Order: sequence, then structure tokens, then C-alpha cells
Amino acid sequence: MHITLESDYAIRIILFLLQHKDRADAKKISENTGVTLRFSLKILRKLVGAGLVRSYKGATGGYEAAREPEEISLADVMEVTEGTYCLSRCLEATASCAHDGTGCCKVRQVFGEISDTVRKKLEQTTFDQLICSDQCTHS
Repeated sequence: MHITLESDYAIRIILFLLQHKDRADAKKISENTGVTLRFSLKILRKLVGAGLVRSYKGATGGYEAAREPEEISLADVMEVTEGTYCLSRCLEATASCAHDGTGCCKVRQVFGEISDTVRKKLEQTTFDQLICSDQCTHS
């Protein structure tokens, strides 16, 4: 199980903008994140719409993060591309349980607990925790 490629790319774009303090145009963002220009533009539109990124037009235009790293969580970014995290479709408000017609499905309860745990971790993980310092090592 993986997050979508769009979420992965959105996280890369936010990380780049937070680490690169100056405005960057879409081409520079694309080149530095490994995301195609077309897909970068699509994601950037969503991030701008969500208020996570600012867009500037003109000769000195480009994009920059709209918030500080400690003000942006993984949940903020992933919700732009995927919506609220939910392990199973059975947890959606309109879903009916295929496992149990009594409304007391143990599978749904466990999936709900797992979803809550993951959502909380995504909300608690902010980009200031994800930006590598000079001592950062990759494993």
C-alpha cells in the first residue's frame, strides 16, 4: 500500500519551496523535484487553492510557500491531493458494511482505529521535522 504519486510529488514540492527560500518558477520546481512540469503545474494549482503556496505572476513571478514549515503538516498536503485519510471505503459516511448488517462490524472498528492513528500522525508531523539539516543522513 502506497500514498498516491500525486501526494508524494506534492510533498516534494512543498519541501523544495520551504528549503528554497526565494521564489521559484514551475520549471525550476520541476527540475529540482523530479516531477514533470505539467504535473508540477497541476499540483501547484491545488496547493495554491488550499493556501499552502502563493503564486506570483510576471517577470519576477513564481511560487513560494505560504506558511512556515512548522505550520504545514503532512495531513495538510495530503488532504489537498487525496482528501482526509481513510484506510477503507467502508469508513466513509455513505458506506454500508458488507461484513455485518448489524452496524457492529469489528473490521470497520479496527480500520477506524488504524485510520485515526495514521491521521493523527500525519497531523502531528510538520515540515520543520522533515527538512534535513546539514547533519541529516539518508538511510
